[in-house]
Amino acid sequence: MTTAYAPSLGNLFTSAFGRIGVRPPALTQQHLQDAYNEANFLQADWSADGITWWTVTLNTQALTQGTATYNVVAGTVSVLDVYINNGSSNRLIMPFSRTDYASLANPTTQGFPTSCWWNRVLTPTITLWPVPDGNATYTMQYYTYNQTQDATLGSATAPSIPYFWLDAYVAGLAHRLARLYVPAMEQLRAMDAEKAYMRACKQVETSPLYVTPGLQGYFN
Repeated sequence: MTTAYAPSLGNLFTSAFGRIGVRPPALTQQHLQDAYNEANFLQADWSADGITWWTVTLNTQALTQGTATYNVVAGTVSVLDVYINNGSSNRLIMPFSRTDYASLANPTTQGFPTSCWWNRVLTPTITLWPVPDGNATYTMQYYTYNQTQDATLGSATAPSIPYFWLDAYVAGLAHRLARLYVPAMEQLRAMDAEKAYMRACKQVETSPLYVTPGLQGYFN
C-alpha cells in the first residue's frame, strides 16, 4: 500500500485539458500559459469563497504598551480567532467593525484588550481595544487562513492542496479552460466542477456547534 500520489501541476493541466477533449499532442505553449493563469484564478476564487483549511496558520505577535495597531502576516486572506495572553492565560477577544472602532469615545484607553478590528486594506492590520497597558507582558495569537502557494510549472511542482481536493482542482480548471477553448462544453464542465467542489468541501474541521444569545456587551 502506498499513499504517495502527488501529481505535478503539468499532470493536472493535461488532465483538465483531456476533460474538454484537448489531448496532450495538441497542447502548445499558449495552452500551458492559459492553464497557469486559470489555475491561479481558481485558487483565488476558492480563497474568496471560504476558508481553505489547509492554509490556516497560528501567528504570534508581541504587544507593546500604548501601541494599538499591528501588521498582519503577509499573504493573509482572512483573520479567524484572536487571543490575548497575559503571561498566565489566554483570552479570546471579539472582532468589531470599522464603525464600532470609529464610534469609540476613547480609542486610546489602555487596559487588557477585549476587542479587535481587522482593517482589510492592501497591507492589513489588527487594531486592539483597549490599547495594551503595562500591567502584564501581553502576546497576541491569531489564526489566519492564507493565500495558497502559487500554481507554478517547472521541476514537477505539485499544487499546494490536499489529496481530497485534487479532483475538484482538475474539474474547476477544466471548466475555466472550456470557456477559452470549447465553449460548447462550458455548462457541462461547470456542473462537474460544482459537484466536485461541494464534495471536497465536506472535508472540514468537525466540532460541536453551540448557539448562545448575547444578552450584554462584551466591552465597555
